[in-house]
Amino acid sequence: MTIKLHFEVRRVEAHERPLIAAFLEAHWGSAQIISRERIHYADTLPAFVAIWDEQLVGLVTYHLENDKCEIVSLDSLIVRIGVGTALIQAVMQQASQAACQRVWLITSNDNLSALGFYQRRGFRLVAVHQGAIDVAREHKPNIPLIGEDNIPIHDEIELEIWL
Repeated sequence: MTIKLHFEVRRVEAHERPLIAAFLEAHWGSAQIISRERIHYADTLPAFVAIWDEQLVGLVTYHLENDKCEIVSLDSLIVRIGVGTALIQAVMQQASQAACQRVWLITSNDNLSALGFYQRRGFRLVAVHQGAIDVAREHKPNIPLIGEDNIPIHDEIELEIWL
């Protein structure tokens, strides 16, 4: 038996900002996300949502700056049906329309599933910022010390794709 789930990807609407803030609080510990020593208030950033059966099943936030686009957060509550891929494609289309040359992101050194996910979608590893998450904890102390697979979290890993 095959079950097909159809979801919609669309921009976040202004009236949904409180929902986005609550989602980020639940999945990231706060709407504050730190990458490369920059504090993002992700609930205020441009974003796309994935909706299935009137429920939020995915969210991506991003930041456009000059000719670059940073994916600040990506969450998919249902895996392996294309939610994350569709959200990334929406951001890449937006970045292309904004004449961006590069889409990039940061993930933590413990996030092995994300590293595989992004690389399967054409992103390349470009840098390891040693100790960057240790520094970020000074601003956001609720960042865990231990992550996936009991891996200590210390470093930011930067990935990119050129458009």
